Amino acid sequence: MDQPFEHVIRVGWGDCDPARIAYTARIPAWALESIDAWWEHHLSGDGWFQMETDRNVGTPFVNLSMDFRSPITPRHRLLCRVWPTKLGYKSITFRVEGVQNGQLCFEGSFTCVFTIADKFISQSPPEEIRAIVEPLIRA
Repeated sequence: MDQPFEHVIRVGWGDCDPARIAYTARIPAWALESIDAWWEHHLSGDGWFQMETDRNVGTPFVNLSMDFRSPITPRHRLLCRVWPTKLGYKSITFRVEGVQNGQLCFEGSFTCVFTIADKFISQSPPEEIRAIVEPLIRA
């Protein structure tokens, strides 16, 4: 994989505080939206909703870690680059980097576990998901 998946966010006026920068709480939401878009792109249109309801695969988060590097404003589109960094026995970790106008605005690590959704018990990643994710893992 040469380039990570990119999801474009339109940052709007309503996403900002009186200082004219993005509300802090919007930033993790954009990162999660971008991970959902990554799943949708790689699972033939199936994002988290379809994974949960149609595949009976849950992926609740167990860890989120973010560093903020530069303010986000409505002036430019926010490009969220997403890729998996680790596929464990029962978990997956994603890296998300948010960039505006060539400037790194945030970076983070997001780990979720695989569950049997209707039982809420952990499971290993289903083989069809493992086959998709493993070739895309990068540091």
